[in-house]
Amino acid sequence: MSKEMESVNRTLIIMLALGGFLAGSAELVVSGILQVIAADLNLSVALAGQLVTAYSIAFAVGTPLIIAFTRKRARKDVLVGSLILFALGSAVAFFSTGFEVLIFSRIVLGIGAGLYSVVALSSIAKLVPPGKIGSAVGMIALGFSLAMALGVPIGVAVAEWWSWRGIFALLAVLSLLVAVALAKLMPNIAGGSSVPFVQQARVLRNPVILAGIGAALFNSMSHSVILTYLAPYLQTIYEVGTGGVGVIMLALGLIGIFGSRLGGSGVDRFGAGRMLVFSLAAGVITLALTPLLSATLAGGLAMIILWMGSVFMSAPALNAYLIRQSGDAADLVLGLNTPIIHLGLALGAASGGVLSEASETVLYHPWLGSVTVAVGVAAAVWSNSAARRRGQAAKPVA
Repeated sequence: MSKEMESVNRTLIIMLALGGFLAGSAELVVSGILQVIAADLNLSVALAGQLVTAYSIAFAVGTPLIIAFTRKRARKDVLVGSLILFALGSAVAFFSTGFEVLIFSRIVLGIGAGLYSVVALSSIAKLVPPGKIGSAVGMIALGFSLAMALGVPIGVAVAEWWSWRGIFALLAVLSLLVAVALAKLMPNIAGGSSVPFVQQARVLRNPVILAGIGAALFNSMSHSVILTYLAPYLQTIYEVGTGGVGVIMLALGLIGIFGSRLGGSGVDRFGAGRMLVFSLAAGVITLALTPLLSATLAGGLAMIILWMGSVFMSAPALNAYLIRQSGDAADLVLGLNTPIIHLGLALGAASGGVLSEASETVLYHPWLGSVTVAVGVAAAVWSNSAARRRGQAAKPVA
């Protein structure tokens, strides 16, 4: 590959990552400004919280349906179209004057972001050399990491400086700019394989794929058990104030950036399967140790930092693994994995709530998270073993 082509592809991957940053910011920022929206629209916080629910449901349910509908379209057209849809949803949010219209905008945003996320990831294998797939997937995952570290704080600042609607104005403008960049830089990648859809769907009967998706389910459950109750954990176990929690969350987002890059480069060097097992196993160990080190903030925080690094390491490993194993059906598999991950997030939050009610403390949540992700490790190990037996192991791609 010529240096000029490498430069173009690098710029293209950065643009794809920027789109991921916008999608992640749109999903996460509402949680940070929930009270502001509730006060402006004269809603209860509980009702305003349904804006998060509407986005998640649209993302989880709408994505696989739209992926199936657009599978034969050129990837550039789908990516640009998804960003235009995202911009429209943001514009509707900006001009909304009532709860119903705002809910509609969140549904549109969820579908646009879900479509973009899946197609951006599944296109990677056709945009970079085989030995760089992990790093490229890690770069896109980095966009979502930045959404946690920078997107939410920037959104909160815009809400205070201008208004919460201003956030969506910025999202609309930026998404259109990324769409223009992708229209110029993205090569003409054909849509889905000529293999009939029903035949492609048979990949979902592949135990290697099913076990990989199972690992994603239990991994996301574990994430949700911890992240949903992380602020109460820091406040009640370590007596950290509200300001301190904000600083720690920012630091964890920055750790996520490092984890994404490390996970992507690890995939290229050691293989997606090995990195997936390693990152999930690191989560098991760090979460198991966290309550044992609760006597000091330094010890517990060290484990939480290492855990967050493993969380973001697992994202490029998991996506690269599924892409590698699913071949021409990557869109289909990643589209199915999306609602599975959101199901895991919902189950994790619910199980964390049950544990909190039963034990009247959040001290033991890391142990629940550790046990949950241990099931994910077992699924990942089994999937790797089955892949080797079937002659399709996810080796370092060189």
